[in-house]
Amino acid sequence: MDETVLFRLAVFATLLLVMGIWEAILPYRRGEGQVRAGRWLTNFALMICGAALSRFTIGAAMIIAASYAQARGWGLLPLLHLPAPVAVLLAIIGLDCAVYWQHRFTHMFDVLWRFHRVHHVDPGFDISTAVRFHPLEIAVSAAYKACFVVILGADAWAVVIYETLLSSFAVFNHGNVQLPRLLDQALRGLFVTPNMHRVHHSAVMDETNSNYGNILSVWDRVFASYREKTREDDRDMMIGLIEFRDRESQSLAGSLFLPFRREPARGNQQEPGKSGS
Repeated sequence: MDETVLFRLAVFATLLLVMGIWEAILPYRRGEGQVRAGRWLTNFALMICGAALSRFTIGAAMIIAASYAQARGWGLLPLLHLPAPVAVLLAIIGLDCAVYWQHRFTHMFDVLWRFHRVHHVDPGFDISTAVRFHPLEIAVSAAYKACFVVILGADAWAVVIYETLLSSFAVFNHGNVQLPRLLDQALRGLFVTPNMHRVHHSAVMDETNSNYGNILSVWDRVFASYREKTREDDRDMMIGLIEFRDRESQSLAGSLFLPFRREPARGNQQEPGKSGS
């Protein structure tokens, strides 16, 4: 196995363990543990499905794209002839902005939302939610990011660092953990925190359609999608999607088939694709 893959797996596994212990000792929402077993089985099974699909399709797409573009001098960053550390930093920032918009697009367009809603169907919010994605969304995401790697002319190491940060922040941001208010406010000035991202998993759709950031919180502020908090106390609010709370939607088979199911009416609640924020 490639050394960069082993490095990313080691970082991911370590953070997953640390965050899992943190959740067990100091949970933010104490009711999450009551339904954990079934959720975790489905969520981590989806992670394995996604990893298997990536392994045999376009798992190394971003690294290949970076090497290909670098060998030919393609992309915006090589034109600037910047010092390597600066170029790496700008590549990471540029990729994070691109992924912010990728996330936002999945809420704006129905064909993308059908796959992304697999992530939002989870009725709980903890570290396992971070890995709950439909395998086909993961494949499309890899292709999308590979395109931006070429556009930016990102170095292969910048890609490795960014992907490691992205998976690490995904685990951190979905953590059901206590974070002191002052520390949360200080951190979210630059980075996405669990309290900030929890808003995005509210069952109230105009709250779901906010706080799309992955690593840097600045994009939500710049592009007017930032929401400070939920209207309801987020310790008690409903997590997930109101229309998909049945047992079938929570199973592995149901989750894989979910993009192809007709979405039940939500009444007067705003649907994805109806608003840009």
